[in-house]
Amino acid sequence: MKARVTVMLKNGVLDPQGEAIRHALGTLGFSGVDGVRQGKVIELDLAGTDKAAAEAEVASMCEKLLANTVIESYRVEIL
Repeated sequence: MKARVTVMLKNGVLDPQGEAIRHALGTLGFSGVDGVRQGKVIELDLAGTDKAAAEAEVASMCEKLLANTVIESYRVEIL
């Protein structure tokens, strides 16, 4: 079983990497981009077969290591 975790900065938290990407896109001629939020995707290969247990375990991983929950939010998908 696979899990995909998407981690993004929370709304209201400054995103300097996103702003750098937005600026670079403008420099390359892509003028219609008003904002960019940059995040990360983490894919996990899990040994278990219980979807609910896997989702709970991955959420625990996010709370403890994969996301800084003070400034980041996360979304877990079991694939």
